[in-house]
Amino acid sequence: MLRYGKTTRSAIVAMGRLADLYDGGKTLVSSGDIARTRNLPKALVAKVLTTLSQAGLVKGSPGPGGGYTLASPPGRISLYDVAVLFERAEDRRTCPFGPGWCGHTEPCPLHAPLLAIHEALMSFLRGTHFDIFERKDRQLAAGSGQT
Repeated sequence: MLRYGKTTRSAIVAMGRLADLYDGGKTLVSSGDIARTRNLPKALVAKVLTTLSQAGLVKGSPGPGGGYTLASPPGRISLYDVAVLFERAEDRRTCPFGPGWCGHTEPCPLHAPLLAIHEALMSFLRGTHFDIFERKDRQLAAGSGQT
């Protein structure tokens, strides 16, 4: 079962900010801007951006005028791509109530419903991309041929 910690949530929020401002990679956003606009600790934002950069999901440019942008269009990056960097996905057959109660003979009564929830969550994460965070006014302009 995939569980979310503060780091995963912060990474998704940071990626949402980058998706919101995405313009093909021309605009760079500082870690300070992301921290300030999303009410996140600056050190945590810097940490998640480093991991996201190492994974190839964001591109960073150091120094004055530097910052971060998505490495690919937001529609090509899923929530799952980010979550798996910060969380370990346990074996889906592992019951959250542990082997002491579940799995000696048959799964516990909660096992199948929890597995179904897990599968639905994985499907949601894989099928949801960061383009949902893009500004609607920019999407409308792109659809009408205006920039």
